[in-house]
Amino acid sequence: MNTNNKYGMEDPESEALELRILRSIRRVIRAIDLESKRLETQYEITGPQLRCLAELSRSERETASRLARSLHLSASTVVGILDRLEQKGWVERERDASDRRVLWTRLTERGRDLLESAPSPLQEKLSQGLESLTALERATIALSLERLVGLIEAENLDAAPILETGPITPPNAKGT
Repeated sequence: MNTNNKYGMEDPESEALELRILRSIRRVIRAIDLESKRLETQYEITGPQLRCLAELSRSERETASRLARSLHLSASTVVGILDRLEQKGWVERERDASDRRVLWTRLTERGRDLLESAPSPLQEKLSQGLESLTALERATIALSLERLVGLIEAENLDAAPILETGPITPPNAKGT
């Protein structure tokens, strides 16, 4: 980044803005990381697992493919999440009586209890905060972040709209 002013000298204001941007990015990453660790430590659940439970709570039962679409995740990722949620007793799955190919998932009572006691995910806090902004402010943030993604050449990274940090899992790997 060229931070020279019109006299060819280093522009301290430009450098300060760059540092502010980098600090802000780091704070966002840190907030996501801390929230993920807190969920893991206090509730033994990940952010995507919690989002999955929240999505399941909106209906009586759901299929993995419909959950995947609503969460913007691959079906194989959602199946992995559901496997872990079922092992912990937070969801249960059963075959459809009329079509054995269909596997329905629903929250258990334990899953509902966890969902009621778990904190609002960071993503919900962000959504609520964004709702309080004007359309112009939201558009400005969206355009600025999209521009930032372009600046770091990250346009081709696949990213579901779920806030979580941790190791990057290959698209075909069962994780999360």
